[in-house]
Amino acid sequence: MQSQKSAETGNAKLFLVGTPIGNLEDMTFRAIRVLQEVDIIAAEDTRNTIKLCNHFDIKTPLISYHEHNLEKGGEKILSLLAEGKQVALVSDAGMPCISDPGYDIAVKAIEAGYDVVPIPGSNAAISALVASGIQTQPFTFFGFLSRQKKERNEQLRKLKQKEETLIFYEAPHRLKETIRAIADACGTARKVVLARELTKRYEEFLRGTLAEAVSWVETNELRGEFCIILEGNQDGEENQEESWWKDISILSHVELLMEKEHITSKEAIRLVALERGLAKREVYQEYHVNE
Repeated sequence: MQSQKSAETGNAKLFLVGTPIGNLEDMTFRAIRVLQEVDIIAAEDTRNTIKLCNHFDIKTPLISYHEHNLEKGGEKILSLLAEGKQVALVSDAGMPCISDPGYDIAVKAIEAGYDVVPIPGSNAAISALVASGIQTQPFTFFGFLSRQKKERNEQLRKLKQKEETLIFYEAPHRLKETIRAIADACGTARKVVLARELTKRYEEFLRGTLAEAVSWVETNELRGEFCIILEGNQDGEENQEESWWKDISILSHVELLMEKEHITSKEAIRLVALERGLAKREVYQEYHVNE
């Protein structure tokens, strides 16, 4: 076992500095001091970080380090550490290394023998979790699901078995597709919370079932970055969810969802299609022929 017992001063170090996820008042005194004292700040987007630095009167020089220059940017950071410099790594918001390219350089710095020091700060996943009203522990943080449908479905096939609370991140333009996929994989009865614009002026928590979440994303304008808090698999929920409708007709299935979830026939038809793995058109025709 290698031991790292590092003070903040002295040898070359890589500081992983948490920054606000929206509200600048969440910046810590320690984070400000470290950013002022280090030799260089490596930023995911220097345009965003310069605004933060200006607000807190931080004059430290900036360099760029993001997912598109991992090799070149990483070499620059390692060369600075080799010169005995102290480097602070920041992401656009929150903690570096969480759904962020910082992980790569943190590993390389550790492998090269440099101290890597966390400077805690805001985190969207934990902030959303503690205010969700869903079981806070144990939990699994997953981050962003794959953009590729086949890979995403395979990820959800494995995740739906987990009993612990699940945490995802998602961009607004992909939220609708992602919520549909989660409902398709996990059934529509599970509790879910959509947290958006955390710590910002228009912060919002949307609490309900996956059925209600599907309806909401279908009928509302989607803005802001989202954190999804999904209830874990409860007491063999998967088998119940997958089998409860097998002995009833499509018409009854649609009508039961309309009554249970207080949704329109259009919304219920979409959910029935998801649960049964059918085309929405097929469910629509069956419902309207037999209603």
